[in-house]
Formats: sequence, structure tokens, C-alpha cells
Amino acid sequence: MSDNAPTSRRGLARRLTLQALYQWLVNESSPDALLRQFAEQPEGLGRADPEYFAELLHGVVQARAELTEAVTPYLDRPLEQLDPVEHAVLLLGAYELIYKPEVPWKVVVNESVNLAKVFGAEEGFKFINGVLDKLARAKRGGEIGAGL
Repeated sequence: MSDNAPTSRRGLARRLTLQALYQWLVNESSPDALLRQFAEQPEGLGRADPEYFAELLHGVVQARAELTEAVTPYLDRPLEQLDPVEHAVLLLGAYELIYKPEVPWKVVVNESVNLAKVFGAEEGFKFINGVLDKLARAKRGGEIGAGL
């Protein structure tokens, strides 16, 4: 595994969710079909948290319009014009920032940046970091201001 390989069950679930979201964006696969596909692979979901994987995948798909609206003010071009990897990372990160307040904002941003480093374009992680940092300040300003 690379240095950026996740070791936590949730980190592994995020990685699988990113891969599933990529397929969803490119092929318009249904979330349920993707869940089955990943579960039926020879290695299955491995050590990933299967409930978190399913929650993230379904949550991002269901909240796509809201998530797109949330990140749009921080983009320099329409979300649909981004590479599918960066598009998926932003949707996933935005979902956790908005719907998973129990996950610290720094964890969300760091995990998203790491996913972009592993799967995205060479410098794409910088873009992801900038957008999600601004979104975190907008959505979780109190948490950030408290130094958490």
C-alpha cells in the first residue's frame, strides 16, 4: 500500500465510495448495483466499514443537487466540467461536511485531499483542499473557530 493508503475502516469506506461514485458519474450506475458489485468482488469490501460505505454512497447520490449547490460558489468552473475523480471527491467531502458533523472537519478535508492525491490529477488535490476548506468555513465555522 502507498503512504496515502487509508488504514481505518472509514477511510477504506471512503476510498471504495470514491470508486463507486466515479462509476456512478461516468456510467450512471445505480447505487444499489454498485453496492452489490463491490460486495461481490473476490475481496469483498475487505476491512472497510460496509455500513459507512453504503451510507456515503446513497447519501451523496440522494443529496447531489444540494451538494452541487454547496460547492458551486467556490469553483472556477461548473462542477460537471471537472475531472470525474475531482467531481466525486468534492461531492463526497461536501456530504461529510454537511451531513456528518460528528466527523471533524479536518478529517474530512484531509481524507478528501488524500483521495485526490491517490486517484486524481497531479495537482488536483490543491484544488480539492481549497474548495473544501472554504466550504468547511461556511458550514462549520463554529467548529473551526473553536480550534477543533
